[in-house]
Amino acid sequence: MSIMWSWMGSYGFGMMSGFRGWGEMMGGYPGYGYGMMGGLGLGVFGILGLIFGTIVIVSALMLNRKPEQHSTWGVLIVLFSVLSILGGAMGGFGLGLVLGLIGGILSITWKPTQPKT
Repeated sequence: MSIMWSWMGSYGFGMMSGFRGWGEMMGGYPGYGYGMMGGLGLGVFGILGLIFGTIVIVSALMLNRKPEQHSTWGVLIVLFSVLSILGGAMGGFGLGLVLGLIGGILSITWKPTQPKT
């Protein structure tokens, strides 16, 4: 989804981009328009969505490699899962947001078990 938003933003699609569509559906010059925002907003949001998703995945991998730092990685997962709402995928259609919050909260509150001797 974030890749789609990046692509659309780079070609000037968007509410304020001035895009008329193929075949001059609304009259005027056919082609890509660069209105007030020039589609820049959609491209930036798509890139942010990719970056935030990547940070969540890297944090989860680091949580798996270094479980003694579970609180740090859990906070990063929760933070960037919430920030993913601003990204192009709107939090992965909500599923990525919910799973990131559950996983991040579980990792923050996790207590290692003591081995029995």
